[in-house]
Amino acid sequence: MVSLASAVGLLLIVCVHTLFAAVATRFFRIRLETQWGAVIYSLLLIPVALVGSTILLSGVLGLGGDLGSREMVLTVVIVLPLALGYTIDVFWMPHPDEIELPETTENR
Repeated sequence: MVSLASAVGLLLIVCVHTLFAAVATRFFRIRLETQWGAVIYSLLLIPVALVGSTILLSGVLGLGGDLGSREMVLTVVIVLPLALGYTIDVFWMPHPDEIELPETTENR
């Protein structure tokens, strides 16, 4: 039986990872010139950061519960937030080229 505290901790980890994945994906899409560059960086660098965050949040801080196997942890805490974050950025956020920025004035 899962305790309420471990379920809330796991939900917190998943939400933090999803937010990080969405913001990092947006950053790579804005900064990199090619579409493939953003995809490759998103698929290689974001999971490494999520693994580090998982070690910090679940190991050091003790959030989350026992999911039973490494594969389940990898799926729930890394793959699911990465897929959700990428989906949020690609499908629900406007494309970076469509955003109109205000004119800047340089007063020196």
